[in-house]
Parts: sequence; structure tokens; C-alpha cells
Amino acid sequence: MICVIFAGGKSSRMGRDKSLLSFGDKPLIQYQFERLLPLFDEVYISSKSEKFNFTAPLILDSSDIYAPTPAFLDIFQNLEEFFAISVDAPFIDKPIIEKLIEEAKKYPNKDAIIAKTNFPHPLIGIYRKSIQSKIENALETNNLKLNSILKEANTHYVDFQEDERFLNLNYPDEYKKALQLKKVLL
Repeated sequence: MICVIFAGGKSSRMGRDKSLLSFGDKPLIQYQFERLLPLFDEVYISSKSEKFNFTAPLILDSSDIYAPTPAFLDIFQNLEEFFAISVDAPFIDKPIIEKLIEEAKKYPNKDAIIAKTNFPHPLIGIYRKSIQSKIENALETNNLKLNSILKEANTHYVDFQEDERFLNLNYPDEYKKALQLKKVLL
């Protein structure tokens, strides 16, 4: 399985680029890349630019829209299937990833296999190129919401218990919480 880390957003709620936030002794994107590399055959970063100070394979997002949805079209030019994860989900661990991959093997005809706690996590899961036409249709109508596309697609949701592993770093207080959790969980 190939992994793509999504790191091309505006980070408007955080107030600064989340991918470049310090996470221990390195930027969050480098932390994510290095920890995911042993779990996958390959790991790519989806970004709008080459803004990182370490070497990693990039899939550049050619859209001027700051949302992950159009980046899927650039990714599907290179990949038929991939595990998607957002740069701001640093606690998604090997058991979660393995469960999603196992579910994907059980459902080879699904467009997407997505983690769900109290709500779906569209950037924690596996996408297949079969969803591409639904993404293209959604973009034509300016629908950038992955959850809306997933409702239209042939999606399998995998239930997980809500816990700290699903923390997203969208706001400064969540980033502070993550730095504390890092000391406990990792």
C-alpha cells in the first residue's frame, strides 16, 4: 500500500502552516513522513509547493483551490489506490492503518474505505481511482466537501472508538494538546 500525506492546505484556523509546526525536534510533516515510511511501500506528500527542508517524494497539487479534493485528481494521475492521511493527524497508529487495509482487502469493489468514529474522517482511509469521476463531478459544481463525495460514492466506513488517536490539529489549542499527548502516547 502507498500512503499520501495531505499537506497543501491553508491552515487558516491554525493561523500558520500546520505542516511546518514544530513537533518535537522536527516539523510535523517530517515527523509524519518518517513515522509512516516503515508502514507503507512508499510515502508521498501532496502539497501545493516544495516548501519542506527534507527530501521526500511530492505530488504537487496543481489546483489554486485550497482544499484536498482537487489534489486527488493529481494523485490519481500516478496512483490507482492509496492510503490518505492528513498531516494534522499525528496519532493515527499502526493498528488503525492495518484495520483499514484489512477492510480494503475485504471490499475490493469499494471506491473508498474510511475511518469513522462519532463522524467520518475523510482524510484517514483508502481511496481508489474508481472514485475519480465522482470527484470530477463534484468539482464541476464547486462541491469541495469530501464527505459529500463519499456519500455519493461506493464507500465502506470502518468504525473505531473515538479517542486521542483521532485528534486533528486544526486550532492552536489542539496543537498544544497534541504536544502534551505526544509525551504520553509516543
